Amino acid sequence: MVDVSGKQPTRRTARATGAIRMSAEALAAVLDGRLPKGDAPAVARVAGILAAKRTPEILPLCHPLPLEHVAVDIEPDTALPGLRVEASVVTIARTGAEMEALSAVSAALLTIYDMVKSLDRGMVIEAIRLESKTGGTGGTFKREGR
Repeated sequence: MVDVSGKQPTRRTARATGAIRMSAEALAAVLDGRLPKGDAPAVARVAGILAAKRTPEILPLCHPLPLEHVAVDIEPDTALPGLRVEASVVTIARTGAEMEALSAVSAALLTIYDMVKSLDRGMVIEAIRLESKTGGTGGTFKREGR
């Protein structure tokens, strides 16, 4: 692990996004609550929060962080068709929370895949990316139009 003991704790935020494409029929089943495994967006939100909290357990050399807030939002997008996931993380720490936000999005999308796969095995998880981060010596990052 990188030695961050000489750094001062500061407020740090990170926001990540991703999407899952599925058939229009599968999306309709998700939105109508007709999945055999239950409410995929609700379960995926919890999975994302748990993943953020457990990031150092699954990513080697990732520092454990005291997370102050984790939010996972899931919205339907009929243009895909599919669901878009956004995760936001806040911490006061010596290192950033980017990996926690990315882990939250990844776990939420994998959970959705697992819960919907009986209706559509051709789903595609895509565009998992960091959208923004603040705090620390690296300053602010905000994705611009990519």
